[in-house]
Amino acid sequence: MFDSKRFLSTVTRKPGVYQMFDASNHILYVGKAKNLRNRLASYFRSSGLTAKTMALAQKIGNIEVTVTRSETEALVLEQSLIKSQRPPYNVMLKDDKGYPYIFLSSVDTFPRIALHRGAKRKKGRYFGPFPNASSVRDSLNFLQKTFRIRSCEDSVFRNRSRPCLQYQIERCTAPCVDFISPEEYRQDVRHAEMFLTGKSDNIIRELADEMDEASRALEFEKAARFRDQISALRRLQADQVAEGDTGDVDVHGVATEGGSCCVHVLFIRQGRILGSRSFFPSERLGLSHPELLSAFVAQFYLGSPREIPREILASESIEDVVPLQQALGAQAGRDISVTHKLRGKRATWVEMAQQAAQQNLSSRTAAQQKLFSRFEALQEVLGLEQLPERLECFDISHSSGEATVASCVVFDSGGPVKSDYRLFNIDGIQAGDDYAAMGQALKRRYTRLSGGEGKFPNILLIDGGKGQVSQAVDTLNGLGVVGVQIIGVAKGTTRKAGFETLHIVSSNQELVLSADSPALHLIQQVRDEAHRFAITGHRARRDKKRRESPLEGIAGVGPARRRALLRHFGGLQEIKKATVTEIASVDGISRKLAQDIYSALHHE
Repeated sequence: MFDSKRFLSTVTRKPGVYQMFDASNHILYVGKAKNLRNRLASYFRSSGLTAKTMALAQKIGNIEVTVTRSETEALVLEQSLIKSQRPPYNVMLKDDKGYPYIFLSSVDTFPRIALHRGAKRKKGRYFGPFPNASSVRDSLNFLQKTFRIRSCEDSVFRNRSRPCLQYQIERCTAPCVDFISPEEYRQDVRHAEMFLTGKSDNIIRELADEMDEASRALEFEKAARFRDQISALRRLQADQVAEGDTGDVDVHGVATEGGSCCVHVLFIRQGRILGSRSFFPSERLGLSHPELLSAFVAQFYLGSPREIPREILASESIEDVVPLQQALGAQAGRDISVTHKLRGKRATWVEMAQQAAQQNLSSRTAAQQKLFSRFEALQEVLGLEQLPERLECFDISHSSGEATVASCVVFDSGGPVKSDYRLFNIDGIQAGDDYAAMGQALKRRYTRLSGGEGKFPNILLIDGGKGQVSQAVDTLNGLGVVGVQIIGVAKGTTRKAGFETLHIVSSNQELVLSADSPALHLIQQVRDEAHRFAITGHRARRDKKRRESPLEGIAGVGPARRRALLRHFGGLQEIKKATVTEIASVDGISRKLAQDIYSALHHE
């Protein structure tokens, strides 16, 4: 039992970070405080605690504190510890990756425009961030149709001898073959830059002047192109009536319902709403909206590759806003404003974000309730005493036996558990032997589970008929795995959804459910997800294999020797035609290594 009184008597009143552990020394929660003693004492009050906070306090076996020089320093350390240790009682943001940008090169005579992620090492301008890749592609699609700027890789651009398809469908002016002058192309690039910086009205005025000038010069085809660009810009402006104002702003709205929470973020750059995104962080302490937003905003930006805008708007007041602004400013290298008291257009943006958070949370809750009802229907169909908590499904994918991959997907009553998904590259079997592939995947998966690497499922779904199911039964029996219900999902004679036959191993029966059965819909959902995941993994493995040079698999042939061989012979086909003696004439290649290379390339 944790002795809170004795512990609190030794705690300092300085700012710092505290880490709570259970009796097994597993992390429970990480927090910060301006006054460590006061903050920690609040967990052990005799009254005024929420039920979830009391549950946390009862699990505490040990607390460690780290004193910092300031509250700002404590905030930064807190976020670092949360992201590295991922405590179960903290607000956890699952998606912590950087956002995509639109990149416009600046060192080329004919600049390229493209989607960009990661470090900004290339010379040029970066516009964004956008909430997701689809938002970038929508903007690029508009820019290419309207201003016809190239998007091809520089290596492709420099080696073109004739226009590509993009020119044929009027999405590029073919600068690769000099179908447009550098001056005209620079004008299109300048207009694209003006659009991306929110100066659409200025572009329209310029284009209108150029259209009139082209008409007076009887260049009607050119005038028509300017007219089409003006029309496209005006249509886009009509779609953005909710926008306006200026500046770079992120807007955060929050909603909670039934123990779940949603934070919706609007991304606004140069007064234009580039897009938005909803996040559903895990939260186990029943935090208030201000507490939730405070934790979310800090974790969203601090220690993250995301760009921090000059202004962050919130639907609720942010706790400890001064140290948060200081920490964000130190990371961004400029002053950052975090506020919730707003008027005018900014108040409208916050209202939009909050309404979106509420709507998306309600939709997600309804979807989870529907999924839960499907689990209940499956329990009834199978005659189970308890609701199945965990389902796993396996599927096999290959192309005529090439690059075989097995997928394992996991569902619980809350939906897919993607952190537990697994892909297995299948090797050492006869090409196209799905039974052997299934057996290998199951053996690898359940050997690891038997070793304590994860949880066993209640139900194991096998995408296949009796042969696949028999393979699964033999594999699990061989491993001594018990208590897992095995169900084969075989397509009917028509191979259409809704006519599946279920092979129930425990009762040795075949079952055909009605097409509108919620239990069948759950099985189809899990089976289809396993199929999608397997195909994705197979394609990635196949494409990687096809991109690899046969030289890469030869022992003793590293990057330097591969370059020497390719430079000497001019290509892989010429290496294949060479004799052992000719290969040995390359600098750094011995006679023995030449023989190994020759044998590998000719499969001897």
